[in-house]
Amino acid sequence: MGILQIIIVLAVLVLLVKPVGSYVYHVYSNEPNKTDRIYGWFERFIYMLIGLKHRNGMTWKKYALSFLLTNIILVAVGYLILRLQKYLPFNPSGIDNMEETLSFNTIVSFMTNTNLQHYSGESGVSYFTQMAVMTMMMFTSAATGFAIAIAFVRGITSRGETIGNFFEDFVKSHTRILLPAAVIVTLVLVALQVPQTLDPTLTVTTLEGATQSITMGPIAALESIKHLGTNGGGFFGANSAHPFENPSPLTNVIEILSMWVLPASLPYVYGRFAKNRKQGWVVFSAMMTLFLLFLSLIYFSELRGNPAINALGVDASQGSMEGKEVRFGIPQSALFSAVTTAATTGTVNNMHDTLTPLGGLGTLGEMMLNTVFGGKGVGLVNMLMYAILGVFLCGLMVGRTPEFLGRKIEPREMKLIAVAILAHPFIILVPTAIAFLTDLGQGSITNPGAHGISQVLYEYTSSAANNGSGFEGLADNTPFWNITTGLVMMLGRYISIIAMLAVAGSLVRKQWVPETVGTFRTDNKLFYGILIGAVLIIGALTFLPAIVLGPIAEHLKLG
Repeated sequence: MGILQIIIVLAVLVLLVKPVGSYVYHVYSNEPNKTDRIYGWFERFIYMLIGLKHRNGMTWKKYALSFLLTNIILVAVGYLILRLQKYLPFNPSGIDNMEETLSFNTIVSFMTNTNLQHYSGESGVSYFTQMAVMTMMMFTSAATGFAIAIAFVRGITSRGETIGNFFEDFVKSHTRILLPAAVIVTLVLVALQVPQTLDPTLTVTTLEGATQSITMGPIAALESIKHLGTNGGGFFGANSAHPFENPSPLTNVIEILSMWVLPASLPYVYGRFAKNRKQGWVVFSAMMTLFLLFLSLIYFSELRGNPAINALGVDASQGSMEGKEVRFGIPQSALFSAVTTAATTGTVNNMHDTLTPLGGLGTLGEMMLNTVFGGKGVGLVNMLMYAILGVFLCGLMVGRTPEFLGRKIEPREMKLIAVAILAHPFIILVPTAIAFLTDLGQGSITNPGAHGISQVLYEYTSSAANNGSGFEGLADNTPFWNITTGLVMMLGRYISIIAMLAVAGSLVRKQWVPETVGTFRTDNKLFYGILIGAVLIIGALTFLPAIVLGPIAEHLKLG
């Protein structure tokens, strides 16, 4: 029964990939289509307001600069609201201003699409802040990620000299994808009993006669974009384990599909841009294969239960239910955990700190590879980075200048790809080591031994992958953790984006080379295997020692 639940969700996802991918392609193709009649007038009004008279294509440098300046302005505005929320409207609970380092961590977290929360949503921010900062940035950070992914795809597939206009892509991401989808999902969630109100905290009398305060708010609206934008920040500290955020198995499935369908459709979008849909299906198949490997590890590890508890003679037929909601059980908890770390969403419907060691390894592994679907474009861009690397290595083996989609891959592109590949483990492993070498870092670790290592490793991996979920056993609301994870989130977001935009800018200017008999094909089963092999080998070489010290060592001790 549990496997059947998972298979049904997987089948629905696969059925949605092509129609959703076709829609997304038409949004960004800049070719006349039916959506222009629906959204064109509104977009022209926005372009007039922001003074965008001409939507000419940009070089990669201008595109990157536009992206960075937009992010900087949004960060400045959001930081001021966090520091002044006590004096702003829609604060019926009288929540105080956020502390400086926590404000820095929070604003960076939401702008980088990470949504790592070192505060509890219901008590840390006001209604106004939830809407004007958190919800607003859930839209803008997701739109930014979409724009970057499409710009990169244009760079490696088109025969022009530009990668598009950032502001046009940014606006279209809002008007044609995120806003309409968020409205639909919000209405569905409200119909399924997710609250949506600006009323103050409810005070009720319990059956025992005690008084209890129940936090309410505009929850459904935040939940919709939280998942559609692969953001993950919860209105409540318990996130999607809270019955107001995720009241039933049906809402659980809706939230899973909401955070998964857009990232899963992007490989198909890439195939449409490349004028070869097989290219997209090869990338999608590689992603899905990796996902199924990690999902199987999580599901069967949780189903097997905790060996130490099983040895005490406790009934293990239900698996490891510690930290999980009974209304979801092992199947929907395991699937949710696998999807949220694959799609770099970070929302959780169970406590990852209580996963079995191998279950925790599954969530860690997806974030370490950072190619298994990913968030709004991150997974696709990273997987295409490995695709270019695979073509380059195969070209070296046969003594032929490697080509990818009709462009020669040369040292400049490979240096930029090397920077992007090496930066990810560097910004995870170095801060992890620093945390263990300093009293400021060690003071927040609440579990001894291997599990403590996993806690710290997970925190920085989640930050670097712009995921935002946490083991939550870590006492992380301190200046040390707020600043270090804030810096890791920024580096994890911007280093790879700028490097890959530079790759797109380099390739788009190159002369197209016609395909010949000697061209290495990237749309067949052989390349599917090469792609998976490249991701797993590089992932193992960089992260295996740290994994052995954490979840694997903990598993062996329990066994």
